[in-house]
Amino acid sequence: MIVARELPVHPQASFFGAGPYPARRAAIAAAAVLAGFVLTAIWSAPFVDSVIGDSVANGLLGYDAKATPIGGVLAGTLFAFVSGLAGSFTACNIAAFGAVAPLVGGQAGEKRRFATTLKPLGWIAAGMLTVSVVYGVIVALVGTRMPQFSTAQTTRLSPRSVQSMIAFGVVGLVFLLLGLIALGLLRGPGFLRRHPAAPLVLMGALIGGFLIGRPYPLFRIMFRSAAEQHNVLYGAAAFALQSVGNIVVMAVLFLILTHATGGRVQRWLAAKPARIATVTGAALLVGGTFTLLYWDVRVLGRLGIIWFPMISW
Repeated sequence: MIVARELPVHPQASFFGAGPYPARRAAIAAAAVLAGFVLTAIWSAPFVDSVIGDSVANGLLGYDAKATPIGGVLAGTLFAFVSGLAGSFTACNIAAFGAVAPLVGGQAGEKRRFATTLKPLGWIAAGMLTVSVVYGVIVALVGTRMPQFSTAQTTRLSPRSVQSMIAFGVVGLVFLLLGLIALGLLRGPGFLRRHPAAPLVLMGALIGGFLIGRPYPLFRIMFRSAAEQHNVLYGAAAFALQSVGNIVVMAVLFLILTHATGGRVQRWLAAKPARIATVTGAALLVGGTFTLLYWDVRVLGRLGIIWFPMISW
């Protein structure tokens, strides 16, 4: 008797455009971009930053995170992790959830042990921590001469606003390119195909790059503490823990979808392998569109330089 063996769907191959692709991939891409645009228009920074972010940070720390000075290195490292966790749903971190789709898609078609599913998270962490640690060291060395401390205005834009636009603009563009590659609308670079872990490391590096332009108030408190201490170990640790806090919710969501659903999500994806490309590409395009529009277009609209639709709530 011949036993048919279900072959695993290789997550990185599908992720970087090896297919199979959905039949209406251009329409899917357009719908994802439209969803990113709508999300940009209705996004409420005060609600996410203050109502959610401040409440989480104050509850976990046990004091007013904005009003209480950071008292030393140990308090600073704790503050870094908690403020990173509290900022999970801020506009400067929301694109990180685009990584959930390729992570879950990577588990389709085969049964994985819990320890095995931690490996892709490890690759994301490797890329993320490389960027955040290096940036933390730079902040500790350069100190308050960093652009984030400048309030000079140039055509209504401060240096820190320009830095945010550049940093998140690059991140948004790369997420958009990855989404188009996932859907097969663009051909992925050859080296990314030859190195299966490269897509996850790249996404991790992008998530680490969020810190380069992040204006989140609680992050800026931690940023100032690291800059004023001039302690490279503290700077590296604080920025690393900030990034770890940023992906905790994303990682838990991935593990829940992988292990707490009885395999239903994986079976649904594996039933029609093109679904992996669809979900992955759409998630990355939504995240990329939102990041690019919010930080490079809506910011200009808020300053009155251009018009951009915004719903206040």
